[in-house]
Amino acid sequence: MKVDKKADYGVFQHKLMQRFCAIALAAFLVVIVFYLFILQQRVGNWIVGLLKLFMRIEEEEALLIYYFYFREYKEVFFSVVMIVVFVFLLWQLFRWMTRYFKEIDQGIDSLLAEDENEIHLSPEMMPFEKKLNTVKQTLAQRNAEARLAEQRKDDLVMYLAHDIRTPLTSVIGYLNLLEEEADMPADQREEYLQITLDKAYRLQKLVEEFFEITRYNLQQINLYKDSLDLYYMLLQLSDELLPVLSGRGNSVVLNVDENLTVYADADKLVRVFGNILKNAASYSYVDTEIIISAEKNENQVRISFQNRGDAIPDEKLALLFDKFYRLDASRMSGTGGTGLGLAIAKEIVALHGGTICAASKNGLNTFSVCLPAAN
Repeated sequence: MKVDKKADYGVFQHKLMQRFCAIALAAFLVVIVFYLFILQQRVGNWIVGLLKLFMRIEEEEALLIYYFYFREYKEVFFSVVMIVVFVFLLWQLFRWMTRYFKEIDQGIDSLLAEDENEIHLSPEMMPFEKKLNTVKQTLAQRNAEARLAEQRKDDLVMYLAHDIRTPLTSVIGYLNLLEEEADMPADQREEYLQITLDKAYRLQKLVEEFFEITRYNLQQINLYKDSLDLYYMLLQLSDELLPVLSGRGNSVVLNVDENLTVYADADKLVRVFGNILKNAASYSYVDTEIIISAEKNENQVRISFQNRGDAIPDEKLALLFDKFYRLDASRMSGTGGTGLGLAIAKEIVALHGGTICAASKNGLNTFSVCLPAAN
């Protein structure tokens, strides 16, 4: 790669050197020719001839004028001619060099214009052309990503605003019924209260998600690492999420060595595994198992969460860990999240020096997290 770069710039350097040598040689030849003309008196003959022609004088008088006013100062005239020649040729060289700067300036203007046209420079400026086009493509890609992220955020705000209004309307409606019908049967009143409470919890969850967006955008995550018992952490997390899992008849199978440890921040890691496990529970088939396994490979520990569910298309697998991204199937008012869970998980894992990825094949969806093993 370095050899290719040197070769590219070598063409440009060779072109510059070639032009500089040509200018120097031209200046040298002009000075030599002029000097030879002086030695052979040809310049003197020209001057005498011009004096006779324009001043209409005799040859002897013209020779005297030439002798006293030109020949006596021939060194001065020769120096002036040399300076004029070199200045003219140097000006040509700078003019030629300025053309390159103009091309680069036009290339920068093309970058600012944000059009789709490629930048074209002189053949010898190929390395600069490549770099400018690379920068242009990078800027275009970043702008597209920024617009996409902004669009997702706008969609998210719209979704959350809609989802907040739905449970809020239900809460107000059921409270009005409870207030208006004082003699409502006890069992019906209890049912309405339970529905109102469920909607209020949903509303609380959505409000917390709004705060989650603010924290994610404005707060840097700090880690406090220590050696952690991975088996105990996953076992405790599975027990805590049992109500979520049992609601769809799902269960957790833990295939993890009891002596396996990782070097990580306990609170942040629980958040990562919790987000992945909740995601698996939301997209698993009813009455299926979610298998959590872990294995140590050299200095890393790989933790996998595998569930049976609808296949995730390849084009959506790459977007699962993007901020504010949600699969269309998750746009249900009762279960839809902000799309921040997996994005936050990715950031936490990256801060630990690990990686996170997803795969979907033959009805099995697998999320894998690689973390540094404890020494």
